[in-house]
Amino acid sequence: MIDVERLAGWLDESGLPGKGEPIEHRYVSGGAQNEIYEVRRGELHCALRIPPPTAPAARDEGILREWRITEALNGTDVPHTEAIAVCTDTAVLGRTFYLMEFVDGWSPMAHTGEGGWPAPFGTDLEARAGLAYQLTEGVALLGRVDWKAKGLRDLGRPDGFHERQVDRWTRYLERVKTRELPGFEVAADWLRTHRPLDYVPGLMHGDYQFANVMFRHGAPARLAAIVDWEMGTVGDPKLDLAWMLRGWPEDTAAPEAATASYVDLRGMPSREALIQHYAEVSGRQVDDMDYYDVLAQWKLGVVLEQGFQRAGDNEKLQAFGPMVLQLMKSAAELAETTRYGT
Repeated sequence: MIDVERLAGWLDESGLPGKGEPIEHRYVSGGAQNEIYEVRRGELHCALRIPPPTAPAARDEGILREWRITEALNGTDVPHTEAIAVCTDTAVLGRTFYLMEFVDGWSPMAHTGEGGWPAPFGTDLEARAGLAYQLTEGVALLGRVDWKAKGLRDLGRPDGFHERQVDRWTRYLERVKTRELPGFEVAADWLRTHRPLDYVPGLMHGDYQFANVMFRHGAPARLAAIVDWEMGTVGDPKLDLAWMLRGWPEDTAAPEAATASYVDLRGMPSREALIQHYAEVSGRQVDDMDYYDVLAQWKLGVVLEQGFQRAGDNEKLQAFGPMVLQLMKSAAELAETTRYGT
């Protein structure tokens, strides 16, 4: 829980609306990384994002990183939560935290499983297709942000981004590896000898997918905000697109599309339609998407392997085991069969 009296004092000193009025707050969500609270005070209605007390000290730096990105998006056409204020004085709530706009919308993560998409997207497949187009448009707009003008020159290391990928994630895997991953070396060797047709650095989310966005209520589909910026950086935005499309079913009309992901993808646009929509909105060429597909699947396999290796009795993490093997197999098969770079 948050210390309401200390928060009230800080809000008063910050000159935010509602000075002297009582604070209403409720816990919204959270985990090992961050917690979110809804806060109301007079005309102020916002979300407070803060690491839990038990999180490592480095999470405070992570919160500041998220804040910088959120603040940089103010004034852009990227759907986002407006940045309101940040506090680095740990005497207030014990951790660094920031305030952002409270979005009136819904998260796809609240509609996974048997319940499916909320109305009207559960039954109206044309409306549902709009969710995917909006998701694609969001990442396309993100890659267009002038990150230099927004003060994010030191956010990442865009120079040599692709040259670092294989060595970086190979070292990451070696720290946890206890089994062989067939296909890992095939894909890694291919990535070492191939590069995109061009590389235009831009702002990246790092984990772009339905799980990390919110939509406005009702149809037509409208993206309300991209959220959860823990992995945000400056790199290659087209990797975000490939990350979003990994595992996208070839035939979204097939019954299997209902279980191809954690959300029901039946009725969604084809992968190619979304790639073309990205190209139109972003202004970037997309003739080298095979490269990004190999990289995205291979990298995700490495990331999930860490979770699998520390699974213990956790059934969710145990499920990563076969997923990793399939990702590595798919990455290797695409590397061996693609005509890209030949």
